[in-house]
Amino acid sequence: MSEELPIRQDIEVSVEVLYADQHSRPGEHVFVYFITITNHGAETVQLLSRHWVITQAVGQPEEVVGPGVVGEQPVLEPGQAYRYNSFCPIARPPGQMRGWYTFQNILGHRFRVPIPPFDLRLPQRHLN
Repeated sequence: MSEELPIRQDIEVSVEVLYADQHSRPGEHVFVYFITITNHGAETVQLLSRHWVITQAVGQPEEVVGPGVVGEQPVLEPGQAYRYNSFCPIARPPGQMRGWYTFQNILGHRFRVPIPPFDLRLPQRHLN
């Protein structure tokens, strides 16, 4: 059982999501998401891991846990931002992603930063 880490609010996470029409087909709808992480705090921090909870219209939520993001464990100095993009395929939209990142400061103290929930919805043109 893992310990409950404190939650910090001085790291901002913003998300943009797009439907990847050219990579999608019936039964596999691909969504690309762009994440910007900004350190509004006063200390240097490093992103260690991610924990996603992915839900869709039918079925059990799926959890994805792993080190870093897109193969990196970025260090953010005060005022610095880090941006990356990734994707998520789901079979049955609508869906939603939410979760948190685990960071540590230069003293090795770990904390969580929530990732705001975002929807995985088909564009209107695909609903007709």
